[in-house]
Amino acid sequence: MIQVYHNNRCGKSREAIKILEASGKEFRIIKYLENPPTSNELETLLAKLNYSPLELVRQNESLWKENFKGKNLSNKEIIKALVENPILIERPIAIFEDKAIVARPPEKLNDFI
Repeated sequence: MIQVYHNNRCGKSREAIKILEASGKEFRIIKYLENPPTSNELETLLAKLNYSPLELVRQNESLWKENFKGKNLSNKEIIKALVENPILIERPIAIFEDKAIVARPPEKLNDFI
């Protein structure tokens, strides 16, 4: 089953859900703002994405700019920032078995599913 890190306030995330609904594939929505991932879950996700922690950060978020930008943070510190501030996690993210993608633009899902 496909899992999707979803923020309902995000238009791209809502578009991704529509694509998944139209595909007929089974999927489960993960409301990551309400239930943030743990450090271990983020590390697993990063491996599936083949991303560094910084690549998963929404670097244009004011929270990032005001509190973290320009600091020399370790990967562990970036992961901690993401766990404590899940709004900083790029979205939407689709996960299936050992693979994951950041679906920006949402049409990237078509090749993934």
